[in-house]
Amino acid sequence: MGFLRLIRRYAYPFRDKTRIRLYALQHMQRRGFSKEGVPNGNDVVHPVLIIGAGPVGLVLSILLTKLGVNCTVLERNKAFSKHPQAHFINNRSMEIFRKIDGLVEEIQRSQPPVDLWRKFIYCTSLSGSILGSVDHIQPQDLEHVVSPVSVSHFSQYKLTMLLFKQLQNLGFQICTPESLEGNEQSCEQKIMMGHECVSIDASDDFITVTASSVIKGKRVEQNIHCNILIGTDGAGSTVRKLVGIEMRGEKDLQKLVSVHFFSRDLGQFLLEENPGMLFFIFNTEAIGVLVAHDLRQGEFVLQIPFYPPQQTIEDFSPKACEKLISKLVGREFGDVDVIDIKPWIMHAEVAERFICRGNRILLAGDAAHRFPPAGGFGMNTGIQDAHNLAWKIASVIKGIAPTSMLNTYEIERKPIALFNTRLSLENYKAAMSVPAALGLDPTIANTVHQFIVNGIGSILPSGLQKVALDGIFGIGRAQVSEFVLNESNPLGSSRLAKLKHIFEEGKSLQLQFPAEDLGFRYLQGALVPESNDIEGPPEVLTGRRRDYTPSAQPGSRLPHMFVKVNPLCEETISTLDLVSGDKVEFVLIIAPVEESYHLAREAFKVAEEQEISLKVCIFWSTDSVEGLEKGSETSLSPWKNYADVIEAQSSTSNWWDMCNMTSRGAILVRPDEHIAWRTSSGLAEDPRVEMQRVFAAILGEHS
Repeated sequence: MGFLRLIRRYAYPFRDKTRIRLYALQHMQRRGFSKEGVPNGNDVVHPVLIIGAGPVGLVLSILLTKLGVNCTVLERNKAFSKHPQAHFINNRSMEIFRKIDGLVEEIQRSQPPVDLWRKFIYCTSLSGSILGSVDHIQPQDLEHVVSPVSVSHFSQYKLTMLLFKQLQNLGFQICTPESLEGNEQSCEQKIMMGHECVSIDASDDFITVTASSVIKGKRVEQNIHCNILIGTDGAGSTVRKLVGIEMRGEKDLQKLVSVHFFSRDLGQFLLEENPGMLFFIFNTEAIGVLVAHDLRQGEFVLQIPFYPPQQTIEDFSPKACEKLISKLVGREFGDVDVIDIKPWIMHAEVAERFICRGNRILLAGDAAHRFPPAGGFGMNTGIQDAHNLAWKIASVIKGIAPTSMLNTYEIERKPIALFNTRLSLENYKAAMSVPAALGLDPTIANTVHQFIVNGIGSILPSGLQKVALDGIFGIGRAQVSEFVLNESNPLGSSRLAKLKHIFEEGKSLQLQFPAEDLGFRYLQGALVPESNDIEGPPEVLTGRRRDYTPSAQPGSRLPHMFVKVNPLCEETISTLDLVSGDKVEFVLIIAPVEESYHLAREAFKVAEEQEISLKVCIFWSTDSVEGLEKGSETSLSPWKNYADVIEAQSSTSNWWDMCNMTSRGAILVRPDEHIAWRTSSGLAEDPRVEMQRVFAAILGEHS
């Protein structure tokens, strides 16, 4: 293998002399990408083209750029959306954001204080009776014991703006169709706004995307060539449709209308009376869920059930929405300003495939999976898709791995998407248990609607259908009238008791899932499973919160512990910070024992032969620092890429105990902070042979 690499290394300077610019061909040629067949000698073939400039596409472009991979982003809209959409960023996504310079700090500075959004509140109106409330932030969530960073409540469009700012700092520019006219080929490190992907052609040599834009009133098409194409273009993904990948799961769970509005007076009222993140409102005139994106700024989104064709989007005019808001609030605020009104459909689906066309077209984010919003899994799962994918694409582009390694993206991420689909469905059902307990079972409402659409009601004129639907729903909403819903009414008393039980037992909609957010694990893929690692039966999901238990099994995220990298340094960092975000580098964690040093030296040799960047971190416990004066220099000479790491005094347990391993063990961590391989209590095999086997298995090098 070393001999082949030597040949490849020195073969690169003999470049093709045409005017075609192709990037990183020394590895693309040997890994399956070719420079043959470009139709126009002036065409550029981009290493990576990303379709869709939402959070997932922007995060992926940032991570790739930091890893030294040029990419271009195509976005069909001419401007970024200002609709808040997703707003909850879980622990794992925030950990990924720590790899993006200053992003976490900006989010934390800009988000509302946690006491303003920690609760879900259930009521008959915002100024009426409180049916119950649930506090979703536990003390340990803020103590940074299992993660170096806490969850956040931050609107998607604000996050998009921060991500774009990061890309600007990395040299990206926004380009409109007009600014690119006559200079279409100079579009690397650009976000091409107003360019819609209308066709995809995958030849043996590269991918050709036809992008359509409007310049001076005329529609113009241009071809963009790339080696790898990633569709991050949302739930209605054009890329997914053009390559013929189907979605599988439950469609049309519920139709809703999303109303984005501002009211500083309402925000101030809730700040003083009952601050929270979500307000579930049930009264005789209306039902809805109010999402408080920022009480201080008075920014809200109201989610309202929607029943077409009897209802149309025209029924939700700004004036009609203002009236609905007043009914749900229980009083009028004169400063309500409706910004945007959007219908949407809730699905629970996962794409049949995440990758196709010889591993060169991939899907990520909502393009690959569509979840109910319960639990905030949509954007977070997509961000984690991007994190999984970035280092693998960089490994292929840089010649560290063959293109077949990209198969591990689907192998690893699709099971997570399927699991999160099930979990979000359970959480959605938990959310529906509250109105059901109040006599407002959503399944009955949907059955009534289907009866009117497809049953006897379908023979009625459309106007009468609407009157019938409104009348039946009005009768249904009477279940939450003061006459019914009070302690003096036996039926109402029974329902309120059932509701109290749901809240106390944690059976309502949950916000956080630490065990799943941090504890998800890849069982197969770019890793070496343990010989005794047998997949158990599918986990029974309840939709309830479960706490995270650290694990160092292959496929798990590296456990977090605060450590010091230098014995003289007082500053502590997370173990996650030992993994670089600026290069494709593996980290080998060992204890300061001779057999582990021997393993590390052999790992360095194998990594050098295979042109893999490797860093060794030697973990010293607080009771073994006597030998730290000399450190590891002598034991690892001549290798220099190592760090002596000391457990922080505040750590609650020994590192190896937390990992359920002995100090004779070793852990190999991937560039995405997931564990690729470990030996729990020493290595019986020849360490050199074992490291060759391990890197070959991870990177897909079988020669």
